[in-house]
Amino acid sequence: MTSDPLWTEGVQQFFTDHWAKAMQTFAQAAPGANPGAGAAVPPAVQFDAARLQQLQQQYIEQASKLWTAGVGATPPVPKDKRFAGEGWTKNPLAAFTAAAYMLNAQALTGMAEAVQADEKTRQRIRFAVDQWVAAMSPSNFLALNPDAQQKAIETKGESLSRGLQNMLQDMAKGYVSMTDESVFEVGKNVATTEGAVVYENDIFQLIEYKPLTSKMYERPFLLVPPCINKFYILDLQPENSFIRYAVSQGHRTFVISWRNPDASCAHLTWDDYIERAVIEAINVVQEITEAEQINALGFCVGGTMLATALAVLAARDQHPVASATFLTTLLDFTDTGILDVFIDEAFVQSRELQMGKGGLLKGQELAATFSFLRPNDLVWNYVVGNYLKGETPPAFDLLYWNSDSTNLPGPWYAWYLRNTYLENNLIKPGKLTVCGESIDMGNVDLPVYIYGSREDHIVPINASYAATRVLPGDKRFVMGASGHIAGVINPPAKNKRCHWLREDGALPDSLEEWLGGAEEKPGSWWSDWAEWLRGHAGKQVAAPKRYGKGTKYKALQDAPGSYVLKKA
Repeated sequence: MTSDPLWTEGVQQFFTDHWAKAMQTFAQAAPGANPGAGAAVPPAVQFDAARLQQLQQQYIEQASKLWTAGVGATPPVPKDKRFAGEGWTKNPLAAFTAAAYMLNAQALTGMAEAVQADEKTRQRIRFAVDQWVAAMSPSNFLALNPDAQQKAIETKGESLSRGLQNMLQDMAKGYVSMTDESVFEVGKNVATTEGAVVYENDIFQLIEYKPLTSKMYERPFLLVPPCINKFYILDLQPENSFIRYAVSQGHRTFVISWRNPDASCAHLTWDDYIERAVIEAINVVQEITEAEQINALGFCVGGTMLATALAVLAARDQHPVASATFLTTLLDFTDTGILDVFIDEAFVQSRELQMGKGGLLKGQELAATFSFLRPNDLVWNYVVGNYLKGETPPAFDLLYWNSDSTNLPGPWYAWYLRNTYLENNLIKPGKLTVCGESIDMGNVDLPVYIYGSREDHIVPINASYAATRVLPGDKRFVMGASGHIAGVINPPAKNKRCHWLREDGALPDSLEEWLGGAEEKPGSWWSDWAEWLRGHAGKQVAAPKRYGKGTKYKALQDAPGSYVLKKA
């Protein structure tokens, strides 16, 4: 079979066509590409000739074996959850289609690895090929998905009708539904920890939570969540609420709830968010509690902003924060993982021209970007379930939060892109002037607890660990299992997953060296963090009887407030 020139030519042409289409995807998705300029021109790339020849030969041989096996019997179905249904194993044509797809996917991925180019270009080509491969799975098409076809037969077409309704509803919303959103309502069954808004301005509301203990630690605790999402990832439901856990540990707890920006916020800058949000929240918490110092926590970009605020305060010789916790936080942007494929000078300049002086980055654009970092799990899985099978996705609080997107002010976003992802300026002493101060992270000298998730695709674990080399104070580092969100939201009561610690407290130069002396611990890291924070919380005092303080900081509305309710 492999010696037949027509067979060989046909396979090679099929091989070439798929590569060309993947490269078209790359050209259209490349940073700086102009979607209004007509059809994008696929880039000319060079391959390692020996590797390419080897890949083509392997492809021809494996395709020949697959064809031979498919003539006489059902080929084995690939071990992939997309093809796990009975229809794929019982239908010889479906099994053959799945096997052929996996062969093509393997070949295209191999070609991406054989590209001769700089590492940035190689990363982008791999990303584009991954997107093309994910999109072209036969499971994504009704005509090729035997499970969806069988369901249509069993329901007498009702599943197709429901699927069409689901698709039209999602088109109206502008995104693919990942969960049954009708089950959840903010303030009713998510974001339910009892509290009150005690301060607000045009950027954030400050929420104070009701004590759950008769005595509380004298140093209050402020949480700075990411402004690219809503704060209630830290307060989903009572059994997995990090905020409720902090309150139950005896901390007088406050959280920043970011406003979902609209046109009136389109001028806001990074400096505005540091001075008039993070620093303002620190000052208000101090005034309300009459504490000389507070403890603070930053999550993701909230941690980046918290560290920036602390550097500004240090430049002013002010030290209102006694300890800081950083959860999956980038300070050193040397390793930004898969997000690096989007960032280069051309892309950043285009964003600066588009919205650097004013404008909004729409929440749906940001949400779609993050979803396509894991296309099979966060996009095509729901396309198949929602549309081809007419199913309603199961209720899941975390995915409801994930779909509740927020906008970003353009000037804030443009500054963030250039000074962190592109130029990595935060770790360069004196390079940046923020809020009128020349900042140096080396002056942020306080005890810190640094957490990173082992399988995080947004803040790679190496990048989380790199913060230990940026901050000079006493540090404790812990690594948790799972990803960016699931690793963080892991309450002790569920006794799930695990985490790693070094009891000797050593922080060598590399994560690999740190892991060499780390010990795996069962369950959540929250308990270790709670014990650490107690050591920085001061003595215990009577819990307050009311929210806020006097008439200046009185309860304005019940938690979770109004800012969190606004849709993008």
